[in-house]
Amino acid sequence: MRYLVWLLRLVIFIIVLLFALKNTAPVDVGFFADQVLHQVPLIVVMLVAFVLGVVFGLLVAFSAVLRRRREINRLRRELSRAQDALAHPQPGSGPVIPEAVAPLAPL
Repeated sequence: MRYLVWLLRLVIFIIVLLFALKNTAPVDVGFFADQVLHQVPLIVVMLVAFVLGVVFGLLVAFSAVLRRRREINRLRRELSRAQDALAHPQPGSGPVIPEAVAPLAPL
């Protein structure tokens, strides 16, 4: 399985490398307020767009990761308290038998 993963990585790397080599034509990149960068290789523009997309995606996912981490810590504390309560029961907190409280039938 490990060899299959490395083979897949190698194939993807070769495809991306060939794609980069085929897209080296210079392009003009326009920004706001009529600012233009002239003769920038297309692969550089695509790489910058990809990196910005990854960074934006990680920032969006970061809040969900923090929320899950807080929930996991809360559940671990709750589990620890429950295990502690089972390991060290409080005196007088045993189960209540319904017949001891009120008999089911009159004697």
